[in-house]
Formats: sequence, structure tokens, C-alpha cells
Amino acid sequence: MRNILLMLIVLVLAGVPAFAQDCSKFYPLQEGTSLEYTNYDKKDRVDGTITYEVISSENNSDGTTAVMQMSLQDQDGEEVMQSEYEVRCKDNVVHIDFKSLMNQQMMEQFKEMDVELSGTDLELPNNLAVGQSLNDANLNMKMSMGAVNMNMNVETINRKVEKKESVTTPAGTFDCFVIYSETSTKMMMGKQTFPSRTWLAEGIGVIKQESYNKKGNPIGKMVLTAYSN
Repeated sequence: MRNILLMLIVLVLAGVPAFAQDCSKFYPLQEGTSLEYTNYDKKDRVDGTITYEVISSENNSDGTTAVMQMSLQDQDGEEVMQSEYEVRCKDNVVHIDFKSLMNQQMMEQFKEMDVELSGTDLELPNNLAVGQSLNDANLNMKMSMGAVNMNMNVETINRKVEKKESVTTPAGTFDCFVIYSETSTKMMMGKQTFPSRTWLAEGIGVIKQESYNKKGNPIGKMVLTAYSN
């Protein structure tokens, strides 16, 4: 179960949210909007798909709050994970609430444990510019069952807007900002850090995301293959 939760956190940290249409210029938002991504392994073989759908959106005095549903399918089209999480947009900055990852379905898997969740939101401002540094984000999860204690920490660090370039996928050709970041996971078995790059287009969001090993060699990618709004 820890592996499933870790996968969920990393997928969200990779930067695939959907946010308020009037608040964020990078992500359109209306109920029913969906984005489909295809995952590829390091040998460029299809490794599954991820679908994101906006299932609700509400404007209030604090900005806009939306609920995203994320579904992960394997290469055979079988669903292996589904989750919902909450995002907010306020003052032209988008925030992912990591605590919302622990929905009722996820908490059922930890019903025999005491779970404490803390961290900072992942943020994306409207005013991106080449060379700009972005705020780090982290999620810490403490689990205890009797005398057994476990701790997991996931951080997204060294976030920086590297450049602008055009990228083509099966969904079309898009002008993108390229954002570099590093995702660091620390658990009982040790610490691992994976660099990644995300191609982000105005009006749609994430177009492509590539992950690398410590030597900088590609180990997988995610590409936008379809979207509708």
C-alpha cells in the first residue's frame, strides 16, 4: 500500500493538476474537462495511461476550488489506481492540497494505523518567466501501529523555469515553458532523487513530462494524447 500511495504522490507532484479558468491562465477548468496521457518506459514502450477529469468546480470568496479525479491504467487497459484530490486557485496562484490525497478510499487502507499528514502545497503562479525559480513542495506522512512507526517524506525541490520551446504530441503542437524539478523520496529503505522536466502550455496545462536517473538518462515519459473541455 505504501508503494501505491507513493506512486499517487509522485504523479500529482509531477505537475498534472487542473485549475481555475479565470484564476490560472495555464489550466482551463470546467466540469467535465478531461486530459489523457500515455506513459512510456525508458525503451519508449507504452506502459499505461493516466486520465484526469474535473468532476467539480466552485467559486467562493477565497478563490476557486476544484476536485480532480485521476485514474491510472496499465498497458492492458486495466485500472490499477483511482484517486481524487483538491486544488485551489487564489490570487493567480494555484495550490494542490496534499491532505486531500488521503480521501476515504485511501484511509480505508490504513484503518489499522494512526496516520498523520503534513506538508506544503505545490504552487504554480501565472507569471512564469525563463530563469524563474519556483517554490519547493513537500509531503510528510507518519504512520504508527503499536510499537511500529514508519515515516515517508516526498519533496519536489530545485524547481526552475528553464526555457520556452514548441513540442508536438498526438494531441497537437504547443508552445511550452519547460520546468525542471527534482522529486526526492525518503523512506525506511533510504532516499532516492529523480530529476524531471515538465512542458507546460497556457490554456491546457502539462503537455509532456520526462523523468531521469541520477546520470541524467531518461527512464520514462508521459505525453498528452487527448483532451476535451
